[in-house]
Amino acid sequence: MSQPRITRRDVLPLAAAPAILRAQAPSDVLRVAHVGVGNRGSLLLRSMLKVPGIQVVAVCDILPERADQAAAAVAAAGGNARKWTDFRKMLDEQKDIDAVVLATPDWTHKDFDIAILEVGKHLYAEKPLSLTIDDCKMVAAAAKQAKGTFQVGFQLRHDPNRNASQKFIREGGIGKVLMCHGIRHGADLPRNIPWYFDRTKCGDIVVDQGIHILDQFTWAIGSHPLRVMGSGGTNLFIDDPPGRTVMDNYSLVLEYPGGVRVNFSHHYFDPPGFTGIQERVFGSNGSIEIQNAVWQPRDKKPAVKLDVPNADKDASVMSLAAFVDNVKNGKEPINNAESAMRSTLVPIMATRAIYERRIVTWEEVAG
Repeated sequence: MSQPRITRRDVLPLAAAPAILRAQAPSDVLRVAHVGVGNRGSLLLRSMLKVPGIQVVAVCDILPERADQAAAAVAAAGGNARKWTDFRKMLDEQKDIDAVVLATPDWTHKDFDIAILEVGKHLYAEKPLSLTIDDCKMVAAAAKQAKGTFQVGFQLRHDPNRNASQKFIREGGIGKVLMCHGIRHGADLPRNIPWYFDRTKCGDIVVDQGIHILDQFTWAIGSHPLRVMGSGGTNLFIDDPPGRTVMDNYSLVLEYPGGVRVNFSHHYFDPPGFTGIQERVFGSNGSIEIQNAVWQPRDKKPAVKLDVPNADKDASVMSLAAFVDNVKNGKEPINNAESAMRSTLVPIMATRAIYERRIVTWEEVAG
């Protein structure tokens, strides 16, 4: 199937934290370009401007007004960024760029990621890795051959509560992982982002949104699932907005090695404050709500709040600060190409199971 064409409507608008990196000498400054400064991209830009040891030297968006707004945000923070509407021209002509932060729409990721990696830039690329199995493999192969650091935007891995919870799980705090239960219930997607409602451009809501919680569970379990079953559809927002092809609800059961199972429910018609987000991992010694870093032993009460370093820090700031630290110190990201590939194939499996109304195995997508 041919890839959809990028249009001006597809890249939308823009208007670790300081404590976790040491002070940098001018020669240590990482010069960063931001490509795609729309909804998510503008947030990443604002977050990056809070990270010490960087200089945003370029901003790029196919919408000139977005590039203007991004450059203004950089100027307001005391910097000076060149404006571009063609990222390839930017890479060819602006030689002072060390690293790129990419936040273009999901269906463009493969082409942008590979182009940036091939010219030797460090790359922070938003998830998902891509929307098809073959394209995911192409990006992972390009990352393996690349000279620079490649980190994928699974920013919840750097959320202080979740990061502390995952460390507790890995150190055996809850004992053997037995089961995970997740809920992501909220309001519908933003109506001002048309491609969110086109599953050929976003991979449907499992790949674009549910991926974050599925990534957390896969990380906690430490393996990919063996098989997935699921059911979903559109019950409330039928053809709303017109032409909608993404679901507004689904439920999944994923089976991992050792009989570990994940139950996950995701929908977009939750009343305000009714359900929200829950990410629970059940173990032989007790259970933990990873989004809150609250641990409940099986043999006693009350629940225990874990010690959470950088508890007041934003996940996106922490994720970008980790990227800068990884680049400068040659560290491997915890959300590298290999983990991103696995965590993207999981929702692709799930989507296939829902659409085809059957159990889908890992071998089908990873073989």
